[in-house]
Amino acid sequence: MHGACYRRSNGQPYTRKEYIKGKPQSKIAKFEGGKSGDYDYCVQLLINEKIQITHMAIEACRLTANKRVEKVTGETGFSSKLRIYPHVLLRENKMIATAGADRLQEGMRRAFGKAVSLAARVKRGQCIMEMNVNKEHLEVAKKALKNACVKLPGTPLIKVIPLK
Repeated sequence: MHGACYRRSNGQPYTRKEYIKGKPQSKIAKFEGGKSGDYDYCVQLLINEKIQITHMAIEACRLTANKRVEKVTGETGFSSKLRIYPHVLLRENKMIATAGADRLQEGMRRAFGKAVSLAARVKRGQCIMEMNVNKEHLEVAKKALKNACVKLPGTPLIKVIPLK
């Protein structure tokens, strides 16, 4: 499965997991990290285009950002929250590429496809992830989210909102 094939969202999203036998499990371990408390700034990761993001990309982004901030602040020096959930089922009609496959395959006839992955459909300007930090750790959080942007498709944007 190539990420470029599923990046653009076309058509109606397929979210009916109850009709599929072997549905994929979401790879996202936690949606909230760190310790909730009273912080000075909220650093948000926004996306600049309408796009689909797979659950593996979301988890990779979360891990990268949290590890970077946790190194400096410790587990209690920040709080992070994912703002999207992968509802959309991505399907793929796999084709056989061996000798004699022409007798086995039916081509595009009844090509519903097997569930391969999960994705979240994101609108332009939507928040993907946010981190709450104190003033002394603001630059660390911005740098961590900038490194996490590499894991996501499209062109993300980082926005800082003062809470106090």
